[in-house]
Amino acid sequence: MSHEKPIRVLVAGLGNMGRSHALAYHNNPGFEIVGLVNRSTPKLEPELQAYTIHPDFATALAELKPDLCSINTYSDSHADYAVAAFEAGCDVFVEKPLATTVADAERVVAAAKKAGRKLVIGYILRHHPSWTKLIEEARKLGPPYVFRMNLNQQSSGPTWATHKSLMQTTSPIVDCGVHYVDVMCQITDARAVEVRGMGLRLSDEIAADMYNYGQLQVLFEDGSVGWYEAGWGPMISETAFFVKDVMSPKGAVSIVMDPNAKSDDIDTHTKTSVIRLHTAETGPDGKFIRPDQDMRMTGEPGHQALCDLEQAFMLRAIREDLNLDRHMADAVASLRICLAADESVRTGQPVRL
Repeated sequence: MSHEKPIRVLVAGLGNMGRSHALAYHNNPGFEIVGLVNRSTPKLEPELQAYTIHPDFATALAELKPDLCSINTYSDSHADYAVAAFEAGCDVFVEKPLATTVADAERVVAAAKKAGRKLVIGYILRHHPSWTKLIEEARKLGPPYVFRMNLNQQSSGPTWATHKSLMQTTSPIVDCGVHYVDVMCQITDARAVEVRGMGLRLSDEIAADMYNYGQLQVLFEDGSVGWYEAGWGPMISETAFFVKDVMSPKGAVSIVMDPNAKSDDIDTHTKTSVIRLHTAETGPDGKFIRPDQDMRMTGEPGHQALCDLEQAFMLRAIREDLNLDRHMADAVASLRICLAADESVRTGQPVRL
């Protein structure tokens, strides 16, 4: 059968995520890498060293005619690269954030629909069994919700260098925030109506108009409220770097982090250890009816395994013609909220959506 031929993929961007996705394609017989795109020649894993690195995306796209483009470059090139790929008849995987403006994100979705091709956005937590469990348990509690989430990263050396280069285009609350705001939006189906943000520049090593610590607050139509906090850099505290907590009138569900975990270990960003379910119900004596329930999440996928799952989903989306309308709409919605927060940080005013 012709559709079982491997999908020919061009991988653009060979940073941390790009290399992980390239390894996922390399190890999945459903894909065949036809080329890599990067301006420089980075140090690559042994499995990737045989592939040719092309300096220019447009040229590689025209010459190699791939079936799928995997776009893992800096955020400011995502939209143009994705639209070019759709116009060339490709399906597209793009790392989050989908774009750096809502208009650009909507332009990419429109291009996908016009071309009749698949667009999958790199929301890695959607492929994580523990996060899907957290969302499922929270939805059972019912709204209105309080969402409390953060991911602060104390960074130094090469990790701080990576953070500084990311901050040339995107603030931490946008770059990481889209994941956790997406989780909020999956738990409540309500529309976000207002966003407030605040931020602070804690380093002279970043642009004067950029901030490396930020917090957003979001208000939803069903009364739900949430906050998300992200800070990057050598001055960031390790004490409360990881809070993932959802409360509702019926109780709460939380991720309990290993107390010895470190924020600069990429696997701790997704590993969940234990999901704790607390039920608010009390008996005639006013005391809780049932103790908190700890769900131990064993066999957690690490970072590379998650990238493998994400690209397995990409393969299914193409081969089984999955409807990705909600997937695309959710990506635009979470980006809209995070960009509104960024606007609020810069103007000092809340943003009505």
